[in-house]
Amino acid sequence: MTLHAPLVSPVDPVKLEKLAEVAVRIGLQLQQDQDLVMTAPIAALPLARLITKHAYMAGAGLVTTFYADEESTLARYRHAPDASFDKASGWLYDGMARAYESGAARLAIAGDNPMLLAAEDPAKVARANKANSIAYKPALEHISNFDINWNICSYPNPSWAAQVFPDLPLDEAVRKLADAIFAASRVDVEDPVAAWRSHNAHLAKRSTWLNGERFAALKYTGPGTDLTVGLADGHEWHGGASVARNGVTCNPNIPTEEVFTTPHARRVEGTVSSTKPLSYQGTLIDNIQVRFEAGRIVEASASKGEDVLNKVLDTDEGARRIGEVALVPHSSPISASGVLFYNTLFDENASCHIALGQCYSKCFLDGASLTPEQIAAQGGNSSLIHIDWMIGSGEIDIDGICADGRSVPVMRKGEWA
Repeated sequence: MTLHAPLVSPVDPVKLEKLAEVAVRIGLQLQQDQDLVMTAPIAALPLARLITKHAYMAGAGLVTTFYADEESTLARYRHAPDASFDKASGWLYDGMARAYESGAARLAIAGDNPMLLAAEDPAKVARANKANSIAYKPALEHISNFDINWNICSYPNPSWAAQVFPDLPLDEAVRKLADAIFAASRVDVEDPVAAWRSHNAHLAKRSTWLNGERFAALKYTGPGTDLTVGLADGHEWHGGASVARNGVTCNPNIPTEEVFTTPHARRVEGTVSSTKPLSYQGTLIDNIQVRFEAGRIVEASASKGEDVLNKVLDTDEGARRIGEVALVPHSSPISASGVLFYNTLFDENASCHIALGQCYSKCFLDGASLTPEQIAAQGGNSSLIHIDWMIGSGEIDIDGICADGRSVPVMRKGEWA
């Protein structure tokens, strides 16, 4: 059952206003007369309203918001006919794609209950996810290709807070989750816009160093991990703010602690173990262990959620290959907080991670001019999914492997070397 916050909100209104301002000014850098398409849980209405206000203050042409409701989602799983789970609102996603093609920006407010579908039929969940992924692809391609400026931020939905802090009274859980979101999103300071500019400069410095090294591969070693990840030909590292193809500099993720690039989909070898649980569509997938051969996962197991993991891997051919590799220091603020958010937007920024599925064409030199066929030829992966899971810890070492075979320390015990 969905939980509801008390009448007097425990969420700090000043910090929430700052988050809305950062989402528009730093996350999107929304342009004069630019339209905005926003999605949000109904519980995030206070943040959605503030973002709408700041978007219009920044000169937005039109803000259109689509809301999702947890109870309505559950009603489908409990009462809809079986055929419903092979359907998706393609007409809606086609409309979103047309909006992006016409220059609209995209903002998503995350905050759904991560365990909402935990008690539902996993086969129906998998079918609905696949149908939705197929229908969403025309719109998603504009995002994954960085055709537009886009951003994801979060609101402390009470049902999410109850999962993260199950032993606290609901109002305390919401307050604690809100404070964690505000700290990770760097809006708990006097001037969050300045803080974000400084943070972006730090991440850009890391990306510049990695791009200068031009590593051919990364070698990961640690408990349960002996993995070599080849990097795509002509790959490019990014972190923090990125320039979209429409020329607008945006911060896609708030928060973010990562620098990331595209691996070569056919040059990954060895074994790797997850270091944090993956919360996926209401299922907690824990202690993931996989083995790669020629870039493809040929063995996979998990102590919890193994059936769901295998369904994910069978989504399509690209689901068993990786489309992103990201470096995050173990001492990142999100890791240091000790909070497991059950939300990939946050948990991925606590640890080095890889992503199953779709690559970002942005992470190639001159990526804006490359065709899908050229991206594939250079090692970029294609899939209906993009799912990040964490493989970093304070026990993981990473080396950069140069084209001539030399090895350069990149991380030692989870920290930049």
